[in-house]
Amino acid sequence: MQTGINKGKGSFLESFFKLKENNTNVKTEILAGITTFITMAYIIFVNPNILKLAGMNSANAIGDAAGKFAIGSDPVVSAVFVATCLAAAVGTFIMGFYANLPFAQAPGMGLNAFFTFTVCMTLKFTWHQALSAVLISGILFIIITVTSIREKIVDAIPQNLKFAISGGIGLFIALIGLKSGGIIVANSATLVGFGNFAQPGTLLTVMGILITGILMARDVKGSILLGIIITTIIGIPLGITSLANVHVFSAPPSVAPTFAAFDFGGLLSKGGTSVLAGVLSVAMVVITICLVDLFDTIGTLVGTATKAGMVDENGKVLRMKKALICDAVATTVGSFFGTSTVVTYVESTSGVAVGGRTGLTSVTVGIMFILSLFFSGLVGIVPSQATAPALVIVGVLMMSAVKNIDFDDFTEAMPAFFAIAIMPFSYSIANGIAAAMIFYPAVKISTGRYKELHPIVYILALLFILRFILLPLE
Repeated sequence: MQTGINKGKGSFLESFFKLKENNTNVKTEILAGITTFITMAYIIFVNPNILKLAGMNSANAIGDAAGKFAIGSDPVVSAVFVATCLAAAVGTFIMGFYANLPFAQAPGMGLNAFFTFTVCMTLKFTWHQALSAVLISGILFIIITVTSIREKIVDAIPQNLKFAISGGIGLFIALIGLKSGGIIVANSATLVGFGNFAQPGTLLTVMGILITGILMARDVKGSILLGIIITTIIGIPLGITSLANVHVFSAPPSVAPTFAAFDFGGLLSKGGTSVLAGVLSVAMVVITICLVDLFDTIGTLVGTATKAGMVDENGKVLRMKKALICDAVATTVGSFFGTSTVVTYVESTSGVAVGGRTGLTSVTVGIMFILSLFFSGLVGIVPSQATAPALVIVGVLMMSAVKNIDFDDFTEAMPAFFAIAIMPFSYSIANGIAAAMIFYPAVKISTGRYKELHPIVYILALLFILRFILLPLE
């Protein structure tokens, strides 16, 4: 029996979201939205902690690269927190109202790591220039989505490489978490090694991984969020979590420090005196953002929609183009607020599992992100040792794609291996994708199987080869 605003046939929610047509009601949709939010809310904690390492903190701006500032005490980090919530809210609202689909959006894990560790730390772009690249990619997303080119590009990339890229990003994200938590450290003799487990911070990270892992294994809703909260609480007696100047409820911080903070001039002049090198440098960044987002979003949409039965007789996601446009617009808007690329979250499956079938689920998630803006003071007490376990767990989840790779065919296995291995070993998602895209046509051509390749693969391989020739890494 339906109650409340959904009771009458002519109710706004019923007519707008077509609730009865999708065999759902207001109560179910709101519950689904809350469930989805709880499972993905960890991004509110994790995203600012990753992006501040790209220089998005006041300390870095004046020469202190430590970036040891919590949300609330640093205006730039606080602005990233606001940008995260606003980008997620806007993207999810658009998904709800325009596409009428129960899928939530937020700055993507993997893409925020690419923004920080590859674009800013390896390629030496400033975060202002990196945001400019995100804006360009967002506009490009809109163009190629409207023209259906986006789907054609995804179809052109070999399936095994898609799985490998997902798995490689998972391994890379896990390494970032292990390093951030002090479990993996630099070692002059072996390159890397174990950290000091007698240190409170390292010990707290290990405990967080165990707690979150157990919650995941027991299929507890919101396991990652709960893991962050419990680990933060345990950090209090260990002296890691500081409760100084904590405000549970406060006005949202200003987004001014990161709003429209673009530097197109610096971005395009990155190649120095060579115009071609500068353009190619930007192109490689934008192409990598596009490829990762393409696989991430379409993979999530297909998997989630299939589980929800929201596919046509050919297995294609209903209103796929609208969903992809939402993703593209959200990335563009998010770059203005001051955050990395926005993607559709696989955690949307949790809301679908409890009955979410329409955009009302997404609208509920968006409202929850808006409400989160008023709890920045509480979010600010979460230490990096509490968010590091979340990165490790997300890495574990993304690695599951590896099981679908055809390792029996060496022409598929070798490029896939390089995609997976190069990302963590070179600390770069772009390098992993480049290695895979170069080796794939090389081994196929050498075995006379060049007809298996789409022309787009050759184009991408050539671009990546030129990138290494003209822009060798320092």
